[in-house]
Amino acid sequence: MTMLNDYNPEFMNLALKTASKVDLDIPVCAIIVQDKKIISIETNKKEKENIAVYHAEILSIIEANKKLKNWRLNNCDMYVTLEPCPMCAWAIISSRIKNLYFASYDYKYGAFSGAFNINSFSDYKINVKGGLMEDEGNNLIKNYFKNMRQQNEKILR
Repeated sequence: MTMLNDYNPEFMNLALKTASKVDLDIPVCAIIVQDKKIISIETNKKEKENIAVYHAEILSIIEANKKLKNWRLNNCDMYVTLEPCPMCAWAIISSRIKNLYFASYDYKYGAFSGAFNINSFSDYKINVKGGLMEDEGNNLIKNYFKNMRQQNEKILR
């Protein structure tokens, strides 16, 4: 594996800013970059569209595949605000993304070291760096669930 020299905090900032605007879904944004240019940027749409697999990472991969007319994203990097779940992690590996950068660790479902490391199950290994702008990512998730609890309390009153 190569070193993660290509990390650009501007892309993580954009992902965090975009995720903060998500209203119904868990605030996650995934950006795919090739040659320092954004190829795709997507947020979670599972609740909005009522489709279980509409996670930001999956949607971003689909958009990048369409734009590049290739299922292989060998020379692409992904920036995501939350460590990918197993479904998204396998899609990332399967699409041959080169580098994955994420903000918050997900110690319950994270598949790149938070809960377990899916890289160990694959012959193709991607470069992974987590905990980038972690406080900002953690605050997004905490505030989302805090707001959800407050809304549920109002409904129950």
